Amino acid sequence: MQTQRPRRRQVPGRSRRRVRGPRQTRGQRQGWSQRPGPARRPWQPPRPPRAARTRTALARLRALTPPRPTAKRTLDLLLGSALLLLAAPALAAAALALAVRRRPGGVLDRSPRTGPAGRPFVLRSLRTRRLRLDVLSRLPHVVRGELSLVGPEPLAPGDERGTAAGARDWRRELKPGLTGLAQVRRRSTMPWDEADLLDQHYAEHRRTALDLAILAEAVHSPLRRALGGLVRRGQACLSDTDHRLPNYSVAE
Repeated sequence: MQTQRPRRRQVPGRSRRRVRGPRQTRGQRQGWSQRPGPARRPWQPPRPPRAARTRTALARLRALTPPRPTAKRTLDLLLGSALLLLAAPALAAAALALAVRRRPGGVLDRSPRTGPAGRPFVLRSLRTRRLRLDVLSRLPHVVRGELSLVGPEPLAPGDERGTAAGARDWRRELKPGLTGLAQVRRRSTMPWDEADLLDQHYAEHRRTALDLAILAEAVHSPLRRALGGLVRRGQACLSDTDHRLPNYSVAE
């Protein structure tokens, strides 16, 4: 007589068929992590050609590189620095003498002026006219690039000569100078507008040779006037009695 196996009690709501999930690999069953695939790059526009990239890089490099100094700036920097070193003892002595005198206003005279491209700056010079030390004391402005050795006269902000029609262009292009064509040619009978015409003529024909000629004239004229004054002073001190022989009389 065969014995029957007892039937398993079926829980209501549960199927007897086992539901299997997705098939796992051996690595997943052992707990290995699956390697992530390569990430997808976002869309980028096509790169320009190599020649275009090179031109763009060179343009950016030129924008970052300071401009090359011109011949005029080189002359201002070299000659201005040399003159400043030579005149430094005289300027220091003059400043010390002015400080001891305690003149009203201080040692330096400060006046606003208009520089290149219409940029304002404060012009500083010694309060003295002897030996043109007031002009030599402006040499630091030349070294810094606010002034030039040769150029038009520095004007105050709002000056009519700087706002006249036709004068704005060449005055904005040129740096004002310690001396210029109008300064070395200045005369008491010069008309009021001739100085502007001389400055404009310099602006149209400026070159290194003209700058050197103006500097030579600016140095030669004060020396010639100083030597002429010494000669006239010596002639005024002399008289005929200084050359007469001993025991000379008018009756003879």
